[in-house]
Amino acid sequence: MHFSLYEALMLICFGAAWPFSIVKSWRARTSKGKSVFFLFVIFVGYAAGIMNKITLGQHGDPVLGLYILNILMVGIDAALFFRNRRLDALVQAPRR
Repeated sequence: MHFSLYEALMLICFGAAWPFSIVKSWRARTSKGKSVFFLFVIFVGYAAGIMNKITLGQHGDPVLGLYILNILMVGIDAALFFRNRRLDALVQAPRR
């Protein structure tokens, strides 16, 4: 089995930031200051890492689990972006 310590360390370091971003997005209740394009680029990068592991037959590599965990956290942050954008629109809507 192939295992890349440095790849795992990179994913752990990047992944450590996502819970803070998710909590901040949840509490802020606004999409201001958040880039959905950035989230999309990161999502595609993690998806490419997952596809690399799968196409190389490295299904048992624990690093694959880190990619999956990270892409799930980016997905949660992206979902919160869209929730917060909807909340922003409600605040901006004219009151009757």
